[in-house]
Amino acid sequence: MNHPLIIFLSVLVALSLPAAVSNRTAEAGVTATIPDASDPVEKEFKRLMEQDDEAQTEVDKWIRENNAFAQQGAGLPAAELNQRILKRFATVRQGYEDFIKRHPHHARVRVAYASFLSDIGEEDAAFPHLEKARELDPNDPAIWNNLANYHGHNGPVTKAFEYYEKAIALNSKEPVYYQNFGTTVFLFRKDAMEHYRINEQQVFDKALALYREAMKLDPDDLPLASDMALTYYGIKPPRNDEALQAWTNAFTLAKTEVERQGIHVHFARVKTHAGRFAEARAHLNLITLPIYEELKPRLARTLEEKEREASGTSVPPPIIEGKLH
Repeated sequence: MNHPLIIFLSVLVALSLPAAVSNRTAEAGVTATIPDASDPVEKEFKRLMEQDDEAQTEVDKWIRENNAFAQQGAGLPAAELNQRILKRFATVRQGYEDFIKRHPHHARVRVAYASFLSDIGEEDAAFPHLEKARELDPNDPAIWNNLANYHGHNGPVTKAFEYYEKAIALNSKEPVYYQNFGTTVFLFRKDAMEHYRINEQQVFDKALALYREAMKLDPDDLPLASDMALTYYGIKPPRNDEALQAWTNAFTLAKTEVERQGIHVHFARVKTHAGRFAEARAHLNLITLPIYEELKPRLARTLEEKEREASGTSVPPPIIEGKLH
């Protein structure tokens, strides 16, 4: 499950370039254990999950429609839309709570409910359900992954490292575990350096290696490929050739013109900073969609400034009375 964020302004993320899917930690869902379909409890649980998905779909529709209206100067205020969303999800929440009261030892409903609570911004309320799920079914890797997600957000980060490793040990074929682990290692570099007793460059290498494992398992996932490529922006000194290769890989997975032009944005940015100015300009010329009309001029200005700096013609700010202005 992947519920929309309740905060309405976050909907604007949907209008960002697709290649810029951030290092948002992916969530593993309910365990892959195949239940007895004829079990009345499992039938009830299945229906509960369907109601959850139905609510998500409906809320997604509201958000998209309101986003479209907002672009035309209409749409509901954020607070009003938030209340509508919360009211819609309240019935799902009540369904989970009623089920848990009657079936307190059902581990998978704990995982599902914790995911629901996390997605509506109630991670602290989700945590006890994940801990109970781990107690009930310690061999479910999804539980360890989701607990690692919690500790990655709330600390201690070292527990996140340990729990991702546990999830991978239980299921080494799930790409999201490697992706989450790599993201957390990259974001919490100092903690990773201390925990694994490695230097910063080795932390970068470890994070990238985890992303590569995820890509081996899911080579056609554009958001995953983009996540890996975005990681290079935070690596110092820059690894421009590796970054370009990562974006090239992402480009081969793009299926729409919006996605392709979004990746041309990144090609232009990386090549500008690598001093490959003519190539960067060629990528900029391929960016024509209105969604990028504000971003493209900024990239062009950066390119021009970098070209002036490289040629030694960049004009420094004037010095007036001994001060820079």
